[in-house]
Amino acid sequence: MPGATYRYELLRKRLHVFTRMLHGVERDDGRALHRVRVASRRLRELLPVLQLDRDQTHKLVRRLRKVTDRLGRVRELDVMLLLLAELHHPRRLTEKGFRTVTAAIGEQRSRAREHLMDKLPAAELRRLAEKLGELARTLDPAQHALGRQEEAASRWAVDARIAKRAERLRSAMHEAGAVYLPDRLHAVRIAMKKLRYAVELRDEFAGVRAAEDLRTLKRGQDVLGRMHDLQVLMNRARHVQARLAPADAAMSDELDQLIHTLEDDCRRLHGRYMRERPALTEICARATARPHAAAQRRNGRRQVAS
Repeated sequence: MPGATYRYELLRKRLHVFTRMLHGVERDDGRALHRVRVASRRLRELLPVLQLDRDQTHKLVRRLRKVTDRLGRVRELDVMLLLLAELHHPRRLTEKGFRTVTAAIGEQRSRAREHLMDKLPAAELRRLAEKLGELARTLDPAQHALGRQEEAASRWAVDARIAKRAERLRSAMHEAGAVYLPDRLHAVRIAMKKLRYAVELRDEFAGVRAAEDLRTLKRGQDVLGRMHDLQVLMNRARHVQARLAPADAAMSDELDQLIHTLEDDCRRLHGRYMRERPALTEICARATARPHAAAQRRNGRRQVAS
């Protein structure tokens, strides 16, 4: 396969990002935290298709999922603070309103950061990186004989995963329908993200860069991701509003205005998602209709044998 990428290269690439950004997590760098979290997701996507020991793979994926989840609590609050800074405009949120909501989120963020460092210390992250490095060395073709069957099996596993996740996305979009229902759209976003990571992996295996399907999935994920972030901020604003003193009616009214503005933004984003939906549906149809590569290979061998 011209331009194809091997398992070892894919693992080393993801591990490099994960390891290089760890010092930033220790320094409470929000960008580094986000990149480590994304790298942990991509490692979780890759490990199950590497044709490695099942128990070892399961343990590593479980540890990486813990990293993703615990970093996610801090990342979500970072995103809310970034959105608030973006919304800091007299027509949307006055100085007093901005300070009130920012202080509440900032306090929660400080607690989440302390909890993160307590439950996921830097030493544990580095041990996990070392374990993944040892695993990568077992796949290095310069150190070990390259198993062509394992390489091919990994690509077949990715094909099967794409078909399964495309069907899940198709089902989630069908359940969500054409109405603005945040919970169902959240399920669509998660299904779309998982399919995107699988398609990304397939394209990297094949040595293809930024294929059209991947760009479409990224656009859809960006739209629904922005919508989700606004919904989370809206819920946080409601929580702050509920804790206001009864005499603070002016602030309550201001938060009402912010909540309505965020909801209007979400509905506009829903309209953008609906415009992307036909292209997303077509991607799912192609992925689920195409015979799995492994099945094609097996059928071909049977025909030759007969």
